[in-house]
Amino acid sequence: MAASNFKSSGKAGFSWLLKMAIRDGKASSRKLLLFMASIVLGIAAVVSIQSFSNSLKENIALQSKSLMGADYIIDAEKLPNERVSFIMDSLGGPEAEEISFASMAAFPGKEGTKLVRVRGIKGGFPFYGDLETEPVSAANDYQENGVALVDATLMLQLGIEKGDKIKIGNIELPVGGALKSVPGSAALFSSIAPPVIIPHRFIEKTGLIQTGSRIGYNYYFRADPKLDLEKFDEKIDPILDANDADLDTHTSTSERLGRRYENFGKFLNLVAFIALLLGCVGIASAIHIYIKEKLRSIAVLKCLGATKKQTFSIYLIQIAIIGLIGGVAGTVLGLLLQQLFPLILQDILPVDVEISFDSRVIFMGILLGVLMSVLFALYPLIGTLYVSPLQTLRVQNTESSSSKKAGILVLTSIFLFIFLFAFWLLEDWKYSVFFVLGIVITFSLLAGVANLFMKAIKKYFPNSWGFIPRQSLLNLFRPQNQTLILVLAIGIGTFLISTLYFTKDLLLAQASLDEQANSPNMILLDVQTDQQEKVARTISSQQLPVLENIPIVSMRVESLKGKSVNEIREDTTSRVNGWILDHEFRTTYRDSLIDSEVLEQGEFTGEKPESEIIPISISNNFAEDAKVSVGDKIDFNVQGVLLNTVVGSIRAVDWSRMQLNFSIVFPTGVLEDAPQFRVLTTKVPDETKSADLQQSLVEKFPNLTIIDLRQVLTLIEKILTKISWLINFMAFFSILTGIIVLIGAVRTSKYQRIRESVLLRTLGARSEQILKILALEYFYLGILGALSGILLSLISSLLLGYFVFETTFIPSWIPFVVLLPGIILLVMGIGLGNSLSVIKSPPLVVLRKELS
Repeated sequence: MAASNFKSSGKAGFSWLLKMAIRDGKASSRKLLLFMASIVLGIAAVVSIQSFSNSLKENIALQSKSLMGADYIIDAEKLPNERVSFIMDSLGGPEAEEISFASMAAFPGKEGTKLVRVRGIKGGFPFYGDLETEPVSAANDYQENGVALVDATLMLQLGIEKGDKIKIGNIELPVGGALKSVPGSAALFSSIAPPVIIPHRFIEKTGLIQTGSRIGYNYYFRADPKLDLEKFDEKIDPILDANDADLDTHTSTSERLGRRYENFGKFLNLVAFIALLLGCVGIASAIHIYIKEKLRSIAVLKCLGATKKQTFSIYLIQIAIIGLIGGVAGTVLGLLLQQLFPLILQDILPVDVEISFDSRVIFMGILLGVLMSVLFALYPLIGTLYVSPLQTLRVQNTESSSSKKAGILVLTSIFLFIFLFAFWLLEDWKYSVFFVLGIVITFSLLAGVANLFMKAIKKYFPNSWGFIPRQSLLNLFRPQNQTLILVLAIGIGTFLISTLYFTKDLLLAQASLDEQANSPNMILLDVQTDQQEKVARTISSQQLPVLENIPIVSMRVESLKGKSVNEIREDTTSRVNGWILDHEFRTTYRDSLIDSEVLEQGEFTGEKPESEIIPISISNNFAEDAKVSVGDKIDFNVQGVLLNTVVGSIRAVDWSRMQLNFSIVFPTGVLEDAPQFRVLTTKVPDETKSADLQQSLVEKFPNLTIIDLRQVLTLIEKILTKISWLINFMAFFSILTGIIVLIGAVRTSKYQRIRESVLLRTLGARSEQILKILALEYFYLGILGALSGILLSLISSLLLGYFVFETTFIPSWIPFVVLLPGIILLVMGIGLGNSLSVIKSPPLVVLRKELS
């Protein structure tokens, strides 16, 4: 009957193979379940991030009108000219208008001032979404009643209630209600400049529309449902750009937001994918040892008439079933995990995310489980094709050339799959190639470290050591010792987590104000020329230094190398970046370079020479985007006055430093009489002194905008903390996968430890000695893997700091003091926990179990 089953084909043949695979799998379930768990975790990590990214993108698209409050907006930094006004009139005219700017707000009768975003609104804005207020009626009648709507959090912080007064510039308005949510305000930055909405008619009365003030003019429109907004954008936006205005549609805004968060999701997906790859390496190792144990069973099947194809198929089906179960379980776990992400990231997400289950992601998770399991198991499975029936009597470890060719084909398939999956995530073949190369290099370096370590021990074996340390080292060379796979599992997980800590330190160092004793931590903007001396005296009267008094002159590029801006716009072959042509530059003048600048080309001119053409200094990024170099001519429009300049020098500017840097610097003696405003900076020692100074300045100079950089840094750190927490959460999957691979590897090779322990105990070794041998063995593995991962991440972070962030890298102590000993203890605990049953059982009992 068995023979007839072997010879059968078609459905009957597959039915028999399936039954054999399930029957054999049940007998070996304990050895295979742990490795299925590593697949489960990897799939869960990928599915959770992929599903959440899709849900976020869909929610942004669905809520794009509510985010903007309109179908499209025409915005500008100054009042529209005749051309822009004509375009808006031809579109039916705006249904709502807004003037917005940042300003300091005071609250008479209350202590404290606050930088707010004032939004003067006229009309029925928002057309979509809700202006959420408390009381609800305030959203509808604030314009008619002439009251202000103040951010709810700000009201809570300063103890403001409805009916209290808010002072903005020269006006005082009663607070009509608490503002909970408003389209067009980024919740992320509300802690720095919370929104305050007032009726549009009060804007002029504030007296804050002055030279140098950063004013935003927004005009809101509703569109015909039949209008193709994408084509509309392509047609109208270039005309508006040429006239110092801009068009934003709700669709383009949602796409831009979606791409921003999608890129972050892609990075997390790669972290999760590495966890999955690590689990697959564990699968390959497990199947390698598993098949070695099954060689006699395979030989017996061949003696009974089974073909090479049938024996191979039995174990291939078995692995596919494991992958299927792991894919389903991992997908379910991933869909559950994604429910946590909106809670973790709620402060930095642009919309309220409603989680949905994407059938494509579910299918991808299940398919990924099967494909990855089969692919990584194929190489050891190939060995079943070359098992001889004679191996029922003796075990042969010979491999044919066909096996090696098949192995190369399998490895090629694995790397091709990794590349294709990375390309699917990143949508860029270059990044995908670098990702695959990065994986190969990282795995190769860790494998190389393990091999070098073992070769070094062999060459310089410490023969003078005692029995226990010598035996523990020799265990690393036991047949099928798993040293390489364990070092990879431990090293990759450690590498990921420590790299995240180091990178976080790099990012925070970029924003640190404590590097220099004289770094300013408070910036005073919009200081009018006739106010600068009085403002400086106010600062000095509180025993605080005036660190900088910087003049700011606004201007636009009129022509580059003799070619007008309009001509460049119309030239389809031009490589000049659009922002150069459209941007209103804030420039300054001084006679020397500052600490954040390094001269790259040319000669810096501090004073205006006698010649008519003025030599200026430009930043290297401006030079690159404008396609100009030293000696090229640039004409600027300064409030209607043309200035003819020539590029005298190019500077490298460290934009990451918390100080005012400029793309364009003029020499002294040119712009002193131009319309300008000043920026003063100071350094306050603590929050109390900061509050006192702000209160005093706002009372005397209501037009000032004061930025306390402590709040900015607090926000940056808050964002980085949330993002790094999520990244650490994903990296945890990698280390947890490594732990499972470790447990599984120890259990799978347990029979070898049984024989060694029995032999050692038969020769007279005590249980305590065997325990110490095993403890030292796992100590070596733990320190080798963890230290390799940390050092590798240290090198990569140093390279990141030098080439990407261009800053000095100071390593975090956490990976060395916490992560390194933690991983070592964890490895030792897992290893000893799996070996205690062997040590405690009598030798004869263990042998009977092994032979039964």
